[in-house]
Amino acid sequence: MQERKPVLVVGGTGKTGRRVAERLAARGVPVRIGSRSANPAFDWEDPSGWAAALDGVGAAYITYYPDLAAPGAPEAVRALVGQALAQDVRRLVLLSGRGEEEAQQAEQVLQESGADWTIVRASWFCQNFSEGVVRDGILAGEIALPAGDVGEPFVDADDIADVVVAALTEDGHVGQLYEVTGPRLLTFAEATAEIARASGRPVRYTWVPAEDFATMLAQQGTPADFTELLLYLLTTVLDGRNAYPTDGVQRALGRAPKDFADYARDAAASGAWAG
Repeated sequence: MQERKPVLVVGGTGKTGRRVAERLAARGVPVRIGSRSANPAFDWEDPSGWAAALDGVGAAYITYYPDLAAPGAPEAVRALVGQALAQDVRRLVLLSGRGEEEAQQAEQVLQESGADWTIVRASWFCQNFSEGVVRDGILAGEIALPAGDVGEPFVDADDIADVVVAALTEDGHVGQLYEVTGPRLLTFAEATAEIARASGRPVRYTWVPAEDFATMLAQQGTPADFTELLLYLLTTVLDGRNAYPTDGVQRALGRAPKDFADYARDAAASGAWAG
């Protein structure tokens, strides 16, 4: 039997990349982690190393750091896709974001490239509450963000990883755009209440004006460009444009997506908020 080529997982130590890598390995698929600490290293800021990272792989999962909404992301994705195709890596799966103009530009790059592409366009991750910067607020007892009363269908990163692995290893997913969300809308205040119930911690949600949030981040030493990106994701993208669930997980996997309450229960049981 012919040896299976490895899959390059760009961002293989991130929220979805780590899960994708674990699932591929469990299926017996060789995995090459694409990160600055890997060997060969992958760095979005250093294209000279991309050829080595792509050498000999059969497919790639592409996540862009810090987010496809960041300036220059579509151009970087275009360059990486071109490099992949030049090395005959044709099956490419891109993680995208809902309601982000730059993300949709990157999607178009992949769709017009001639690759065997699949796009996984995701809503806000549930895991931003347990593995991201919001976790610190939960441990402190207050989540303070400039996100208002608009509902968001938070999606579990495990569901995203399952869709990605299916697209990388199974037939029937080439040329598909899967818009993946959770099954229901929650405001950030409602999500916070779910976490409080599941964790047994006293946590409240407080809306803060964008200007105050930016000032707070500046006082914490957050770089200005990252602050601008966070404000975009927490205000512009959360203006109601994504306030509806979709059937992407169902279409890709034939099952319903995980509910936020189940995510919160499992995260609490794992000790995610046992600070």
